[in-house]
Amino acid sequence: MKGKIIKSTGSWYQVLEIETERIFEARIRGKFKLIKTRLTNPLAVGDFVEFQLEQDDIAWITKIEPRRNYLIRKSVNLSKEAHIIASNIDLACFIFTLKHPETSLGFLDRFLACCEAYSITPLILFNKIDVLHEEEIEIVKDIEFLYNEIGYKTLEISSYSRLNLDQLQEILKDKTSVFFGHSGCGKSTLVNALQPGLNLKTSEISDTHLKGKHTTTFAQMYFWDFGGNVIDTPGVREFAMIDIEKDEVQHYFPEIFKKRKECKFHNCLHINEPKCAVVAALETGEVQHSRYATYIKLMDEAEEAIQK
Repeated sequence: MKGKIIKSTGSWYQVLEIETERIFEARIRGKFKLIKTRLTNPLAVGDFVEFQLEQDDIAWITKIEPRRNYLIRKSVNLSKEAHIIASNIDLACFIFTLKHPETSLGFLDRFLACCEAYSITPLILFNKIDVLHEEEIEIVKDIEFLYNEIGYKTLEISSYSRLNLDQLQEILKDKTSVFFGHSGCGKSTLVNALQPGLNLKTSEISDTHLKGKHTTTFAQMYFWDFGGNVIDTPGVREFAMIDIEKDEVQHYFPEIFKKRKECKFHNCLHINEPKCAVVAALETGEVQHSRYATYIKLMDEAEEAIQK
């Protein structure tokens, strides 16, 4: 039998059978867990699998189909190396909030770099626009301009005032999307606004630290009445990439990769080499300092990985 993973709690899964659309509780065999020992989760929401039914209609997953792509980050569990957030994605939506909670540009840039690395189309959603003052809205528009110039698509939204939600529905229609961002950025609230009746649990921002509480504790796929589905993911504090080589990092920053052809040396890493076009572009604004700072941090992390 063939199916798709629509929920993962770590030890149990829910699998949707493709032909009948029946949902089964599922587990994996012990030997299956050994296939990817560097992963905290051998299966992720979005995976296509083969399974067989046993007593009490419990599904045992026997095979995972090759993934078209996946969103992955370094795991907080030190005994493993990586955690797959979701797989087989058409659109990765990053929920950016200027405040409540504050989203850093570095966090966004790491996410975009991961999308570039695994060939996933990103969309930056500037959420909670309705709670911003005029000066703060101008800051958002400046950030939007920065990323639009690079080539990324953006959209200002609000789950409460329903700003641009009709437009967002058209973008999400008939696609498998993933919502990603900090705890408290409004992922589950947005799902509720787009699909009334789901009533996903949401939580207020912590007044003490102005950070979101972890309301969503595991990844789960929900289906839109207007077509397609979304994978709602737990909020994360940090996002670290894995398995990146120093000479690959520039490939994940389109504006830097574009400029590399003008560098004097073909193997330029854009750090302190002479006649580097990327460093020169920092002065003209063609490459933004915030983006370059993230690039340098990823280069440093790649170097640290080599040392280890």
